[in-house]
Amino acid sequence: MPDNIPAQNVVKDTFAWEVPVEIVPIPSEGKVYPPDSPLYNKGVLEIKSMTAHEEDILASRALIQKGTVITHLIQSCLIDKSIDVKNMLLGDRNALMISVRITGYGSAYNAESTCPECGIKSMQEYNLTDLEINRLDIDPVIPGENRFLFELPVTGKTVNFKFLTGVDEEERSTTLERKKKISPGMKVDSVVTAKLEQTILSIDGIDDRNKINHFIKNMPAMDSRQLRSYIENHEPGIDMSVWMKCSGCGETSQVSLPIGSNFFWPSR
Repeated sequence: MPDNIPAQNVVKDTFAWEVPVEIVPIPSEGKVYPPDSPLYNKGVLEIKSMTAHEEDILASRALIQKGTVITHLIQSCLIDKSIDVKNMLLGDRNALMISVRITGYGSAYNAESTCPECGIKSMQEYNLTDLEINRLDIDPVIPGENRFLFELPVTGKTVNFKFLTGVDEEERSTTLERKKKISPGMKVDSVVTAKLEQTILSIDGIDDRNKINHFIKNMPAMDSRQLRSYIENHEPGIDMSVWMKCSGCGETSQVSLPIGSNFFWPSR
């Protein structure tokens, strides 16, 4: 058999079976991607179901150590190979990640959650199809551009910000790790300011990074909180809020879906 015959054709022609393809709604609806991007104004994307090949990706120690295993997994399942998963908004990536997991192991997900009322941990079963989509509900400054406006309540400054992408998240993680290595005894993590530094594009039209970073470190706490809250409330993605019933105190509480190592390696 010639080596250049696609594996998909072999499976179809020889075994009369095709890997299923699913359609996934994209939370941003493609409104933040430029016209030359394959994601421009895309409301949905197609993914193929997980196969044993994707399990090989999940088991790759090299990808796990690099922290890129999920990126490679999603990239492998995307039908449109011209799309670079790293350049997608984190919320769009999460929508694909959840859908890929469902295609591979179903919608039932068993994970340990901590009760916010009594602190007891218990195993809970969640239905991933119950997770709701938070669609982009604000317009970018310019159509096809990941740039949005917000006026800071205390200083009155106009901020241009963006929603973070996979590339931004990787850079932020790398920067934080570098800072920890340089200053191992550092008592204060710059989690808030580091994220704002990547999120804010300009302040009152000033886009000099050094000046912006100086402003961020000295901006009023109310401005910082209101901006972060606005971004969080409007960021397109998947609502990871789920309900758990505590086996200890019996209370029903809303918690964040715990994404653990068993998310892609369920025990059953």
